[in-house]
Amino acid sequence: METLLRVAVLVSSLLHCSAFLDLSGPSEVRGVWRGSITLPCAYVPVEDLVQQTLTWTVVHDKGSGTIIRRDGSDDHILLSEYRDRVSIPKDAPGNVSLLILNLEVSDRGTYTCQVTWKDSNNSLIAKEITTKLEVVKVAATKPIIRAGQLGLTVPAGASTSLTCEASGSPPISYRWFRSVPAGKAVLLSSGAELAWHSLRPSDSGTYFCEAENRAGAGAVQRSDAVQLTVTDLSITATTSESGVGYPGKNDTIHDFQRTGLSLYLVILIAVVCGAVVFLVISLIICVTKPKEAQVYDVKSRNLRAATSSSRDSTGYYEEPISSTENNYVMEPRENKISEEVNKNVSDCAGNPQESEYEVGDTS
Repeated sequence: METLLRVAVLVSSLLHCSAFLDLSGPSEVRGVWRGSITLPCAYVPVEDLVQQTLTWTVVHDKGSGTIIRRDGSDDHILLSEYRDRVSIPKDAPGNVSLLILNLEVSDRGTYTCQVTWKDSNNSLIAKEITTKLEVVKVAATKPIIRAGQLGLTVPAGASTSLTCEASGSPPISYRWFRSVPAGKAVLLSSGAELAWHSLRPSDSGTYFCEAENRAGAGAVQRSDAVQLTVTDLSITATTSESGVGYPGKNDTIHDFQRTGLSLYLVILIAVVCGAVVFLVISLIICVTKPKEAQVYDVKSRNLRAATSSSRDSTGYYEEPISSTENNYVMEPRENKISEEVNKNVSDCAGNPQESEYEVGDTS
């Protein structure tokens, strides 16, 4: 009775662990000839179960056999036709997928993933799944062009590259072309990448690539063309950064130029207006300026006797009074406003000033 109980507990534990252990993977996958393919196989690790062995076997037209076996020591590739072409992840617990490189048509067949675990009672539990692999030849698809980190607008002197990418059975060959006038194209290079180490403005242009493989029976696939623009830094600096690749700056420079022109016009107008105002004020001052000196009539009262009468009939002669003893009487003339205004205007016009004195000889 005790023995039956132990067996029941063991079976129960095995069933419990088995319920949690289950390999997962697709039933069928398709690989591309000359390409690589991963046959998925995975499980969720359980604490009380330790993986003991892992094997991948195959059944195909050439026969059957174990491709690879993993145990406590290492991975062992048993079929020579898969040597250096298969591998299993080592640092991913629960992931026991099989990676196959350089697929051949003969690789098509049925693959089985089998995993064995040991529980705490040293009992072994085994699980397996099968996956059917098809290997097909795929013609190259239409390629796409991927620009470098700087994009398609790049400053002169920088380095950049264009990469041509296509899908299909490898090997895929690529060619790069540059469009020229008259609808022609110049072959630049062969390879997936077109690179420049130091761009020049003359490298600006339209580029496209072509892709083909043997599976496509000679059919060539052409990508869409892309426009590469190389901005010349020296010309950009001279022309106020008016080159391609600096959107938004042109408007700023043009606004600055318009602002400078407007400022010049404002200054010019202000100077002209100032000159006109100064001239008008000067004329007004000249016209309205009061006469500082009055005009006088100077009457000389010379006590000297007239020569005709200095000698009388008796012959008496009177010594004339010295000129220094002349008696002058300063009499202001009548102020005529209209004459003064006219004279002031004449003076402002640059006529020499003349003395206006009348000397009247009075007895």
